Amino acid sequence: MVQATSSKLRSSVITEGTHRAPHRAMLRATGLDDEDLKRPLIGIANTWTEAQPCNYHLRELAEYVKQGVRDAGGTPLEFNAVAVNDAIGMGHEGMKASLVSRELIADSIELAAAGYAFDAIVAIGACDKTIPGSVIGLARVNVPSIFLYGGSILPGEHRGRAVTIQDVFEAVGAVARGRMDEDELRELECAACPGAGACGGMFTANTMASAVEALGLMLPGAAAAPAESEERRRIAYETGRAVMAVLDAGLTPSRILTPAAFDNAIAVAAAMGGSTNALLHLPAIAYEVGLELPLERFDEISSRVPHLADLKPSGRYVMSDLHRVGGVPVVMKLLLDAGLLDGSAVGVTGRPLAEHLEGVRFPEGQDVVRPLDRPIHPTGGYAVLRGNLAPEGSVLKATGASRRHLRGRARVFESEEEAFAAVSEGRIEPGDVVVVRYEGPKGGPGMREMLAVTAAIVGEGLKDEVALITDGRFSGATHGLMIGHVAPEAAVGGPIALVEEGDIIEIDVDARRLHLDVPDEELQRRRAAWTPKPPRYRHGVFAKYASLVTSAATGAVCRPQL
Repeated sequence: MVQATSSKLRSSVITEGTHRAPHRAMLRATGLDDEDLKRPLIGIANTWTEAQPCNYHLRELAEYVKQGVRDAGGTPLEFNAVAVNDAIGMGHEGMKASLVSRELIADSIELAAAGYAFDAIVAIGACDKTIPGSVIGLARVNVPSIFLYGGSILPGEHRGRAVTIQDVFEAVGAVARGRMDEDELRELECAACPGAGACGGMFTANTMASAVEALGLMLPGAAAAPAESEERRRIAYETGRAVMAVLDAGLTPSRILTPAAFDNAIAVAAAMGGSTNALLHLPAIAYEVGLELPLERFDEISSRVPHLADLKPSGRYVMSDLHRVGGVPVVMKLLLDAGLLDGSAVGVTGRPLAEHLEGVRFPEGQDVVRPLDRPIHPTGGYAVLRGNLAPEGSVLKATGASRRHLRGRARVFESEEEAFAAVSEGRIEPGDVVVVRYEGPKGGPGMREMLAVTAAIVGEGLKDEVALITDGRFSGATHGLMIGHVAPEAAVGGPIALVEEGDIIEIDVDARRLHLDVPDEELQRRRAAWTPKPPRYRHGVFAKYASLVTSAATGAVCRPQL
């Protein structure tokens, strides 16, 4: 436990000395007394909102965190950060706000940490961007910190089967094809999301929660417990207590976020069939601690890590099922025993990973997690494709694609809305390669997810017959031959901007190749004739973001133009 305030604490600049009487007066107005002001000030960064289910319960969890902080000798002070919901933003301008919100969350934590001189921080997130945004903020501030995941939603039940939000998106495509009527769609809509918590499959929220546990910035075993459970409340309380020990040890994120920790996070995400958004968020976190995490590292690690967890969107189970059989530590223990994790990596407990996993045993009589000798796939979830269409790289969730090769004609669309209309109206045929461009980090701006389009393709029964290529990105719920993060993006003149309707595109997953079958001299002619599109926004947050954001190949981080 950290003892009474001393000048060694960061917060002493606002709590100690005669000249800080005005500062203390302001804090007293919030209900603090002399004893509170003698204790370390612990910032509680909360991404709570009542506008979406993923983060709806975080106000309650924050109270458990704060009680843990108080019981361990600290003074908790809660503050806000924005939260944008990807599912609600999907298919309209709101999705442009999603990736942008990652930066605003990190900025909020950085500004609050500076403005209030917090000694340590607990950040609480659940929906997709609130997790990496929080961790980026913690890494940037680099004071003793812990991340708390809010947990995932329980599955809904519809006509005797477990369902998630993924089923609702895909049902929209099924209705368009006449494979489901609107009455059944409404039944499904009303049943899919039974309460609070992040989307239940191995979509982006659970992918990043699992990765952060592997990074060591979360308490061991804290990723899988459901949102509305006593276990999640206990984890919240213990997180509050633990941050005081982290402060006492002076254990900052820069000491935890090592190259070995990032390799561990990639391995865990790959073994669980995680979202391709990990290839945006982990490099962005690494950037904050001065590390580079190239796309090739994901491909290299994924190629030697087996796919072990049978989780949606391409599998059968959800995060609460993983929790039932032991959670993320079960997967981590398998990887550790196979020599695929670095057990010496140290997390927020100050103890090596291998020590935490000593008592973990593989649960028999279940098939949520497969043993090493019977993996779902022999290699992990990620494939990075390059070629004349993606010189800087592009990303595919390999475990979600049963088809490994396709050579087809390009169907070119300048926005997600145009592509969705074509799919919904039955204008996309087997063998087509749907190209959606000008949706990259700058071009969108904000790199919208394409779940509305990809789910419609799946819902119409075209998952194995049609490919989609975009400089945008995908929801963790996407599956099929869907290739995103194409870089350079169209807005900066990347080759995807030069594709014309009817061009032949070849996708070869095993060869890691994405090729536009057009002669070089013709591509040169098209490039000479290409002109950039005018910016979609000229003021406000989207314009600022577009002016600073970098390539998806480097995590779409925002770099100041100094």
